[in-house]
Amino acid sequence: MIYTETEIEGVWLIEPRVFEDARGYFFEAWKQADFDAHVGGHVEFVQDNESMSARGVLRGLHYQKGEHSQAKLVRVIKGEVLDVAVDLRKSSPTFGKHVCVLLSEENKRQFFIPRGFAHGFAVLSDEAIFTYKVDNKYAPQSEASIIYNDATLGIDWPLAESQMLLSPKDKEGMAFKDAVYFE
Repeated sequence: MIYTETEIEGVWLIEPRVFEDARGYFFEAWKQADFDAHVGGHVEFVQDNESMSARGVLRGLHYQKGEHSQAKLVRVIKGEVLDVAVDLRKSSPTFGKHVCVLLSEENKRQFFIPRGFAHGFAVLSDEAIFTYKVDNKYAPQSEASIIYNDATLGIDWPLAESQMLLSPKDKEGMAFKDAVYFE
């Protein structure tokens, strides 16, 4: 796999080496030792999650506060999404900045988002199956959401507002200035 650190320290784009022939394809999707060597430490994933979403669904910008924060390793099995990570680490030189990557079944990329980030994605294909590993269990009492269209963040979602399908929670996310930050 090819590991490329993004412009935000600790956030990685991971591209597998895909072996294709007339029968189909094969690639390694996960290898603990290689992952640890590249991201600079051990991350112990404790749960795998999967969601299916229709075109226009925007999920985010979600995060877990405090001791329940989560690192995520995400990828798309079917379809295509724009995936976004927002740095909530107050001591970071990239605090309040975000990075966007295109994840699809074709490019088979993975995106590693460490603890201390808000995360979201928008579905650009007719349907997307999105899977992710997390290093901490979900704690509903620690869940938080920043509004997807916060002017301070200025995320350029590739969907018109009229095309977006949002949950009530995502429609009512807080402003970035009101978010709980990480040290």
